[in-house]
Amino acid sequence: MEYSIIMATAADSWRTAQRAEALGFDSAWFEDSQMVVADPFVAMAAAAMQTSRIRLGTGVAIPSNRIPPVTANMLATLNSLAPGRIDFGVGTGFSGRRAMGLPAIGVDHFTRYVEAVQGLLARETVQWSFNGRQRRIRFLNPERDLFNTSDPIPCHIAAAGPRMRALTARSASHWIAIYAGDEQARADCQAMDAAYREAGHDPAAFKKTAFVFGSLLRDGETFESPRVRAQAGPTAVMVLHNLMERQYGDLGTGGIDDDALLAAYQALYDGYEPADARYLTLHRGHALFLREDEEPLLSGEFIRRVSCSGNVDELADRVRALADMGYTSVAFLVLPHMTDSLDDWARVMERAGRCA
Repeated sequence: MEYSIIMATAADSWRTAQRAEALGFDSAWFEDSQMVVADPFVAMAAAAMQTSRIRLGTGVAIPSNRIPPVTANMLATLNSLAPGRIDFGVGTGFSGRRAMGLPAIGVDHFTRYVEAVQGLLARETVQWSFNGRQRRIRFLNPERDLFNTSDPIPCHIAAAGPRMRALTARSASHWIAIYAGDEQARADCQAMDAAYREAGHDPAAFKKTAFVFGSLLRDGETFESPRVRAQAGPTAVMVLHNLMERQYGDLGTGGIDDDALLAAYQALYDGYEPADARYLTLHRGHALFLREDEEPLLSGEFIRRVSCSGNVDELADRVRALADMGYTSVAFLVLPHMTDSLDDWARVMERAGRCA
C-alpha cells in the first residue's frame, strides 16, 4: 500500500508537498478546479523545485480546462523539473465544471482527449480536432532539453461508471476512485478488475488509488468537534452538492438515507439567487470549507456516516481493508488552512503499515 495526500490547491501548496515528503508519503495530488482553488500546474512546478522524492500528480485534471497539446506540454515541462515523478491524473469534472454551470465531459470527448495527451507524450503524431478542423500535431523538438518526454508520465483515470472503467482498462491506465464506504469501494474495485481482465490486462499491473475524505479524531474529539467539522465537513457536504444537481447525474460521491436533511438542503438550494446560476453559491467552498448556511444542517452523525473519519485504529483498519480489496494506494485530503492534518494522516500510515 502506498500513501498519498490530496490537496485543495493553494499557491504555496509546495510547502505541504515538501512536508508530506519529509513524513514519508509517496505522492501528492493537486486539485484542478479553477473557480475554487489555485492552478495545479503552477503549484506543482513550485513543488517540483522544493522536493526530491515524492511523486506529484494532477488530482484530477479536467480536459476542458486546457487543450491536449497544452496539457501534454505542461506535464512534460514538469517532468523536466521532477524527472520521473509526475503523474497525469484526469477526470470528467465535478466542481471544475459544475462551478461554471456545466456538466461533466462526455466519455467520447474524454477518450479523444486522453489519447491525444498520451500520444503526444509518447512523441507520436496525433489527430486533433480544433475549431471544427482536424489537424495532425506532434511535439516538433522533443529531443531538445526544453521539456522531458523521455521519463514516463503514468496516466491515472478517475472512473466511476462502466464506460469510464472500460476506457481506463483499454488505455492501460491506472485507476482513481472516490471512497464512499467499504461496500461501494469493494464493488468498484471488483468492477475495475473485471474491466482490466476484459481488456486483456492483469489487474495487479495497475495502481488503484482510493481518494479518502475525512478526519482523524484525536484524543477527546467527537464528530461534533469544531476541528473535525472543519476538516471532514466540507467533503461530507460535497455529497449534498452532488445530489442537488441531479441534471448532471451521480459522480460517485455516494448517497444519503436522510429525507429530512435532503429536504432541508433542497430548500436551501432552491433559494439561491440568481435562479439560473445557483451553482455560483452551491460550489462556493466546495470541498474547502463549510458555508455559514450549511453549518446548521450538518450533524456529527452525518459526518460519521458519509466521511472516512474515526480514531487512528479505526482508520488504520479501513486502510488495511482497502488493501485487502485490491487497492494499492490511499490518498488523504489536506486542506490549505489545516495542514496539521498531515501529521494525523502520518499516524494512520504508521499504524496501518504497508499492508503487505
